[in-house]
Amino acid sequence: MFNFGPKVLLLLLVAFPCGLVSFAGQVSADSDSDEDIADDPETEVDEEEDEEEALVEEDQMQPSEGDEEDSDEAADKLLSSHPDADTTIIFMTGEEFPANEIVRFLVGFTNKGSQDFTVQSLEASFRYPQDFQFYIQNFTALPLSAVVQPQAQASFEYSFIPAQPMAGRPFGLVILLNYLDTQGNVFQTAIYNQTVNIIELEEGLDGETMFLYIFLAGLVSLMLFGIYQVLETRTKKRIPVKIERGTGGMNDVDISWIPQENLNIMNKASPKASPRKRTKRAAGTDQ
Repeated sequence: MFNFGPKVLLLLLVAFPCGLVSFAGQVSADSDSDEDIADDPETEVDEEEDEEEALVEEDQMQPSEGDEEDSDEAADKLLSSHPDADTTIIFMTGEEFPANEIVRFLVGFTNKGSQDFTVQSLEASFRYPQDFQFYIQNFTALPLSAVVQPQAQASFEYSFIPAQPMAGRPFGLVILLNYLDTQGNVFQTAIYNQTVNIIELEEGLDGETMFLYIFLAGLVSLMLFGIYQVLETRTKKRIPVKIERGTGGMNDVDISWIPQENLNIMNKASPKASPRKRTKRAAGTDQ
């Protein structure tokens, strides 16, 4: 019993400092958490102020609905035409648009109002047929600066050349006329705004066509030469070959036309007997 008491006392002495250390740690942790909780309202206030400033900046950056409407109206005014202005167009080269060829047209402008109009420029461009805002080929604007008086007319000529790679495909052709009134207001009339086909004209013989014709001519010549060779070999086989043969004997030879003197000389010069003597000898032996 007395031996067990000191051991319990020693265990209490060891466990007591450990409990104090753990309790102090919990107290410090609680105090830190309390301080954080106390600081959180300030951080929340700062975050709210930052959000309010960001919202104010976004409101300042975003235009108001009234400003948007004003800008849209201004754009509509720039793209609209004047009711007192009348325009017409005539294509001098026809309604076809060949690639790499000059296309000419005349634009007529009629002032039906009571104030002057100043025609500034005339421009044309090819657009993508599915989206006319996308330019394919933009031509140079023609500066005019022509004043059209009230109840007067004016005509302007313009020409352009479609690019060669555009041949065989449809594109949107847009022709615009820009003019001013006496107050300086800008107007624009779309004289032509339609989809057209760019055609490709059949020109003279090119290198590929010329080579094809030469090849065909050579092939026909070769075929004719082959037919001629075949026919020639067949005709040679059909024609019989004539073989010349000599006389069968001297009896068939007529020597009456030779003078006798010449025959005598021939008989003297040749030791052989003449054909007549041979015949006489042959007749004598038979008798």
